[in-house]
Amino acid sequence: MANVTIIGAQWGDEGKGKVVDWLASRADIVVRFQGGHNAGHTLVVGNQTYKLSLLPSGLVRGKLGIIGNGVVIDPQALLAEIDRVRAQGLTVTPETLRVAENAILILPLHGALDRAREVARGERKIGTTGRGIGPAYEDKVARRAIRVCDLAEPQVLSDKLDELLLHHNTLLAGLGAETFDKQALLDQLLEWAPKILPYAEPVWERLDEARRAGKRILFEGAQAVMLDVDHGTYPFVTSSNTVAATAASGSGMAPATVGFVLGIAKAYCTRVGSGPFPTELHDDIGRKLGERGQEFGTVTGRPRRCGWFDAAMVRQACKVGGIQGLVMTKIDILDGFPEIKIGTGYRINGRAYSYLPAGQMAQAAAEPIYETLPGWSGTTRGARSWGELPAEAIKYVRRIEELVEAPVTLLSTGPDRDDTILMRDPFEG
Repeated sequence: MANVTIIGAQWGDEGKGKVVDWLASRADIVVRFQGGHNAGHTLVVGNQTYKLSLLPSGLVRGKLGIIGNGVVIDPQALLAEIDRVRAQGLTVTPETLRVAENAILILPLHGALDRAREVARGERKIGTTGRGIGPAYEDKVARRAIRVCDLAEPQVLSDKLDELLLHHNTLLAGLGAETFDKQALLDQLLEWAPKILPYAEPVWERLDEARRAGKRILFEGAQAVMLDVDHGTYPFVTSSNTVAATAASGSGMAPATVGFVLGIAKAYCTRVGSGPFPTELHDDIGRKLGERGQEFGTVTGRPRRCGWFDAAMVRQACKVGGIQGLVMTKIDILDGFPEIKIGTGYRINGRAYSYLPAGQMAQAAAEPIYETLPGWSGTTRGARSWGELPAEAIKYVRRIEELVEAPVTLLSTGPDRDDTILMRDPFEG
């Protein structure tokens, strides 16, 4: 049996939470391996809606959840999220949730710096969530970050805060923002310590034992390939690597354990925040997609920009992200459109491209090359077998498979966890 890694194949918000929840019934462990509480996964289970940012989605299925070392953790956000889902009836204890002891912590000063920088950028802002994810990753690679394990060592916390504040208070003062007091931060960390440390352990050891025992592991990615700090639409990206290879480094496992890689893509395309979006629609069709799909960011609440499916971008994401099979979500939102367009490439300054170049000006100038397909009059909503789909909807899916050069292995036809058509079980490899 194979492990499975789930990543986004567009700009995030593709519906990964529902897919992880659905696949978690076949898994033993669900692992978050990158990102922070800028991620947002919405799961609809009966009359309950769970909005998760740091907690692995498998907790909703009663599975062991692991937050890997590649995740940056805001202690206050994590504790608040645990309290919130407990109030909804979920069991979250050190028996059901484990946190990598070497994961990086996000402190209040990280969010303050994140927001101050966005203000300073003015019209050229990146569109971050302002939650401190980027500055926390900066501290990680600069080797001055505070980690979960440091919460058990007050002297280490004190020494690290000296270095952190020397750096961050200088930047905050230069940006005209309020600086931070060491003792107040130290007191806050020591208050969080007994609440966080019971969850902490060397999760790589537990995962290795699970691998040896033949357990099924589901790796849950956040954001998406086109937001990858190396491969995405830089600088309008997240601060971590979002490709499947990060499932290994972000959890402490070997690359071979990543298993079958599923890429999640909406049947159309959305994006939150700034940055290029070649197939974006500013007309009634774009508004209709947003209204039908209830397109608002899970974390930010910001309305998502909407447009047609960009097959050239998803093909690029499949190649650099290691995607072996595609999950298409929200096909029901396209029900009733008389015609549907698919972006097949770009025209940039008079030249045709089959991929989105790395240059910032080139990306901004990219105009989509479209292929038009007929829509369908029937409904796909709630379909749970291939035979229930309208013929034109099937043709649409098949055409996307050809253009992205990857098979559609799952099709989501509605918000309910069982509104899903399975063509191939990814756990079978």
